[in-house]
Amino acid sequence: MRIISIIGFILVSLCVIRKEVSCNSDIRFNTNLESDRDVLIDFKNGIKDPNNQLSSWKGSNYCQWHGINCENETRAIVSIDLRNPYSRWNAYNSWSLMSLSGEIRPSLIKLRSLQYLDLSFNSFDDIPIPQFLGCLKNLQYLNLSCAGFSGAIPSNLGNLSNLQYLDLSSQLPHLFANNLEWMVGLVSLKYLHMNGVDMSMEGFDWVEVLNKLPYLTELHLSDCNLFGSISSPSFINFTSLTIISISYNNFDFEFPQWLLNISSLVFVDVSFNHLYGMIPLGLKELPNLQYLDLSWNRNLRGGLSQLFSKSWRKIEVLNLGRSNLHGWFPNYIGRLCHLQFLSMDGNNLKGSLPKSLEGIQNCGPKTLPNLTILCLSNNQFDGELPEWLSRLENLVELSMSHNKLQGPIPASLGTLQHLTSISLAHNELNGSLPDSFGQLSELSFFDVSCNRLAGSLSEEHFLKLIRLNELHLGSNSFILNVSSNWIPPFQLFELGMNSCNLGPSFPTWLRSQKKVWDLDLSNASISSCIPNWFWDISSNIVRLNLSHNKLQGQLPNPLNVGPAAYIDLSSNLFEGPIPLSNQYLQLLDLSNNFFSGPIPLSIGEFMPYLSFLSLSGNQINGPVPPSIGHMRIAAVIDLSRNSLAGSIPWTLSNCSHLIVLDLGNNNLSGAIPQSFGSLRLLQSLHLRNNKLSGELPFSFCNLSNLETLDLSYNRLSGNIPAWVGAAFMNLRILNLRFNAFTGGLPFELSNLSSLHVLDLAGNHLSRSIPPTFGDLKAMDQEETINKYLLYGRLAGHYYEERLVVSTKGQILEYTKTLSLIVSMDLSNNKLSGEFPKKLTNLRGLVILNLSSNCINGSIPENISGMRQLASLDLSSNNLSGVIPRSMSSLSYLGYLNLSNNNLSGVIPFIGQIATFDASAFYGNPGLCGAPLVTKCEGENQDQGQSTVDQEEENDNGFIDEWFYLSVGLGFAVGTLFPFFILALKRSWCEAYFSFVDKIVNKLGLARRGATNGRNQRG
Repeated sequence: MRIISIIGFILVSLCVIRKEVSCNSDIRFNTNLESDRDVLIDFKNGIKDPNNQLSSWKGSNYCQWHGINCENETRAIVSIDLRNPYSRWNAYNSWSLMSLSGEIRPSLIKLRSLQYLDLSFNSFDDIPIPQFLGCLKNLQYLNLSCAGFSGAIPSNLGNLSNLQYLDLSSQLPHLFANNLEWMVGLVSLKYLHMNGVDMSMEGFDWVEVLNKLPYLTELHLSDCNLFGSISSPSFINFTSLTIISISYNNFDFEFPQWLLNISSLVFVDVSFNHLYGMIPLGLKELPNLQYLDLSWNRNLRGGLSQLFSKSWRKIEVLNLGRSNLHGWFPNYIGRLCHLQFLSMDGNNLKGSLPKSLEGIQNCGPKTLPNLTILCLSNNQFDGELPEWLSRLENLVELSMSHNKLQGPIPASLGTLQHLTSISLAHNELNGSLPDSFGQLSELSFFDVSCNRLAGSLSEEHFLKLIRLNELHLGSNSFILNVSSNWIPPFQLFELGMNSCNLGPSFPTWLRSQKKVWDLDLSNASISSCIPNWFWDISSNIVRLNLSHNKLQGQLPNPLNVGPAAYIDLSSNLFEGPIPLSNQYLQLLDLSNNFFSGPIPLSIGEFMPYLSFLSLSGNQINGPVPPSIGHMRIAAVIDLSRNSLAGSIPWTLSNCSHLIVLDLGNNNLSGAIPQSFGSLRLLQSLHLRNNKLSGELPFSFCNLSNLETLDLSYNRLSGNIPAWVGAAFMNLRILNLRFNAFTGGLPFELSNLSSLHVLDLAGNHLSRSIPPTFGDLKAMDQEETINKYLLYGRLAGHYYEERLVVSTKGQILEYTKTLSLIVSMDLSNNKLSGEFPKKLTNLRGLVILNLSSNCINGSIPENISGMRQLASLDLSSNNLSGVIPRSMSSLSYLGYLNLSNNNLSGVIPFIGQIATFDASAFYGNPGLCGAPLVTKCEGENQDQGQSTVDQEEENDNGFIDEWFYLSVGLGFAVGTLFPFFILALKRSWCEAYFSFVDKIVNKLGLARRGATNGRNQRG
């Protein structure tokens, strides 16, 4: 036994000696350094110090140098604190000026008494963490966070057995950990911060490793690329753990139940993960828990009634946002006396908020006396705002936006003098805005937009709002009623009063708002000119929306706005030349005005960073400037509905980020540039209604993202290429209407699985319709959900898809409901052959137009399979045979034209067909029966007509029976059931029978009208 002990002692000694050797032999430094002062001077010589922070490092009294602290008696250096006081994210210029960089020289290991080393928030140029730091055996505090180190964390940091505090957090993904086994040696560690360190190579074992640190109190592993499950340790060793933060990782497992066994926990943050399963009810039983954040774990679930039944003894911060909670808001939340922060936004909570909250004696007479932040937005709460909100005396932020709240805004909310933020937007609140809100002198953010509020806003509503920065009143019916010389007490950064009544004059009080950068006065009933003083204060504005007013006059050139601005002046009465702006402008929408003259030739050179340009719906003429090709990041260019002429410049192909190009409704001529094939991100291309000629460019086969191709009303010619069916797998709309295309219909078009609209009308196409057109997949689906077709979204702006469609004998333009249109129009061509029976497989087809062709044969009997048909035009063909009886079951059919064919037999004038007049059947000499005046002759015809009439009469007889039965039954029940109640009061009885008499009289008139109409048809 003694021999074994000696051997163990020798092995431990050898390990210690080996570590000593590694800390002395592997590190090369100046051996002539004899004092701590010499070590510091050597350290300074390796550091780059742009702000000369280490200027005090001279002389002999090194204990007085900046950042140095010594032990009093021995003058040994125990602390080096060279932390940068600034963060690169919050104050970059100051951080850059104060950042130390360079190398950390290994001579530091001679400071054998060093206990504290802080180099955080500096910039050490992506160098590795020095290996020799693991030799500073007396080190108790090491902070290298956000200091620019990169590479693997050295494992010999595990030698620091006295270390109590370790912070290696990184704000950039430069540091990583191969494994954490070395941490087992940190037997004294209490605080571990490794936020932002890439630990993806560690796998699932990190819990087992850290569980071996018995004194660990704080654990911060946010944004570490941890994934999978959070393994459960076989026993809990770190029983002193008070803080665990593992947010912003990729855990996709159930909530770690073992945390419920650590009674010392005060702070738990598992937000922004993919945890799933029930929220453990045991969380509310943790006796010391003060902070819990489960937010943004969308696969968690739980009911509020169970979660908030008692307990939560010390909870101060409770964030359950986006956690898939359901149920009602419980009134016993009032028991949480210590609660300061409560967020339940983005869940499935519903019902009315309780009219009162249940309290307990420990809370005193006040309701939630410590609550400062309440966020219940993005749920389904309805009902009125409860009165108890006005008793939350310390409330600072109130957010209840995006619900279904109704009723007025309580005036008592204006008594909460600590409020800095109120968000009640996107509800159904009505009534007026209480003027008591003008007393909230601490208020900086106020948003009640998108409600049903109305009434007049006076100066009283803003009386003491001296700190107000953001004001959003838009999408209500407010009328601003202030004097012309009113000067608001606030300086706004953001102002949204869209859809309020501010006019007719431009608001003069805006002249005092020198700091506003986001201004939305769209649809505000302003009908004057923009005053000159506005352009003197507009240099800070980066978002300006004055659209949908009646603003007049000319605009200054250039427009004086801030850099990277978004300007929307669309749908007004502006005139004159197109103005330019600064080179960093990102969005310019001048559509639907009266601008005239040519587009400035230098527009692309002047504004190369435009992402969104719309000049549509003006009176612009001249060419499309080639300089637009300099807008290389443009996503939307819309120059439609003008009088532009000349050819399309090939330089547009330089706009490699283009998603939408609309040059439609102009006078452009020439060929479509082959270079457009390089616009590989293009989703919507409109060149309709121009004078373009030539063939479809072969380069278009590269446009694999194209969803809309509208080349209608041009002079394009040649065959429709077969490659169209292979190149455009995402194509939703193909419109080649009224061009000069020839040849047959390529059967490859049936491969366009996303196609909703196929319009080839008005060309010179011949041969038969390919039967494979019945395989068009998207036309076989019944569209029930309307999806707005919006492209190029940018800061709330977008291009809305529009399309001209021939339907029900009319030419209509669709925008909002375009996604519901499923149409095939092959009319006005020279197509021949029979009506393909496979077309009847297209159950989702809404519009079918094959008129003005040479199609022969019969109408397929199973045409009733096209259940969604609303418009069917087969006129002016050579169709023969009878009209299928099944056509009468097409219940959505609102337009039918079978005229000018060779159809024969009895018209099945029942069901939906009975709704059409004779014009739908004209020009078919062989047709007879209603609604035509031609009577059917012969026994068979009479019998057929008799059969139809008999069936209709039977149907009507069936209706008659149920008609009288329902009236009689309804009359009896309605009379006898309440008879006893009505007998109690004579006036009620008289009123009731008077009402019944009126109903019976109306029903009798309706019945007689229906009978007379049927007799007339017979």
